[in-house]
Amino acid sequence: MALDRPTPNDLRAFWMPFTANRQFKQAPRLLVEAEGMFYTTSDGRQVLDGTAGLWCCNAGHKRPKIVEAIQKQAAELDYAPAFQIGHPKAFELANRLVDLAPDGIDHAFFTNSGSESVETALKIAIAYHRACGNASKTRLIGRERGYHGVNFGGISVGGIVNNRRHFGAMLVGVDHLPHTHIPENQWTKGQPEHGAHLADDLERMVALHGADTIAAVIVEPVAGSTGVLIPPKGYLQRLREITRKHGILLIFDEVITGFGRLGSPFAAQHFDVLPDMITCAKGLTNGVIPMGAVLTTPEIHDAFMTGPEHMIELFHGYTYSGSPIASAAGLATLETYREEGLFERAAELAPYWEAAVHSLKDRRHVIDIRNMGLIGAVELEPIAGAPTQRAFSAFLKAYEKGVMIRTTGDIIAMSPPLIIEKAHIDQLINTLGEVLDSLD
Repeated sequence: MALDRPTPNDLRAFWMPFTANRQFKQAPRLLVEAEGMFYTTSDGRQVLDGTAGLWCCNAGHKRPKIVEAIQKQAAELDYAPAFQIGHPKAFELANRLVDLAPDGIDHAFFTNSGSESVETALKIAIAYHRACGNASKTRLIGRERGYHGVNFGGISVGGIVNNRRHFGAMLVGVDHLPHTHIPENQWTKGQPEHGAHLADDLERMVALHGADTIAAVIVEPVAGSTGVLIPPKGYLQRLREITRKHGILLIFDEVITGFGRLGSPFAAQHFDVLPDMITCAKGLTNGVIPMGAVLTTPEIHDAFMTGPEHMIELFHGYTYSGSPIASAAGLATLETYREEGLFERAAELAPYWEAAVHSLKDRRHVIDIRNMGLIGAVELEPIAGAPTQRAFSAFLKAYEKGVMIRTTGDIIAMSPPLIIEKAHIDQLINTLGEVLDSLD
């Protein structure tokens, strides 16, 4: 049976760009179906997913085990309160997550998104220090060009200017480390050699503010949404040394890098650095149902478990934390990853992916290429006076040629589902090469 497709005038969602009571400048790009590596558009075309949706559909689309789990759970238990009461699947999922997490991480707090995971981790950090008798430790340290979601805490510690400039003064008591995107690392394959010393700027902040005022440092192990910035060798290890030295919590925002993107369950394992907290979302449910989590050490968890049983331990939580359907989707997603060996598959494909992405080096307007695991970025020279226009033109042309990429500024970012085949990589890169050669 043919489906009625919405027209631009039917669309009233509050979105970017705002569509209520406005005409589209061009035909809307509407996706109506997805399976495996491909989307189907409203005009019946197949589009190769080069971005895993929005960094989230790590197992590809319409995976049977996940679909079945959601359907079964909706018919069995649709909702259970998250306060004073629970349901088995939330605990089962927490145990499965802890099994995947680095040794030393053993508790999970469920949220509904990456943004909420970041807000939760920041609040837990401040509350933890207060519970330990260090109430002065409230300052939060982020990083320039960092992205930590769109809530006030996340954009305060985040360092992407346009995400911040429209919303006022943000949270007080926030500072930022310098980013690690430096000229010496241009054209690096994998982890760059230069820039570990940039972590030492945290010592300057300690000298300026006092270690007794700093609660936590939050960084993305690999900065994704700002254009795939790979940490220099030794950089994350140095951050861990300094934070531990001064009693500062280290939070890894792994909303993008979690669940196999670098070939391991989490980037913490890939880089062999144990943070105090890990935020995750996206790949936790393969992007099918909103869900996030904050994973913590026993020291953080136990600091709150000191009062009588009838009292609330942490005054924080969400209506949909660990909801039955999201938990079922999460369990089925983790099972899909395990059964198909998708994390190992990402590690095996990484060298082929690296060679393919860097084959674009001599295409028009390309000024840098970066990669790690199954993530790649192609940075373009901006058009004078029209920043972002060249990359956005590439996005449109690629979409018309049947390939989905993502752009951030004048950077093309790619993060395909972990089920990708070498033939798909060839299609993605060859199409992008044609697109780059056609750009003005």
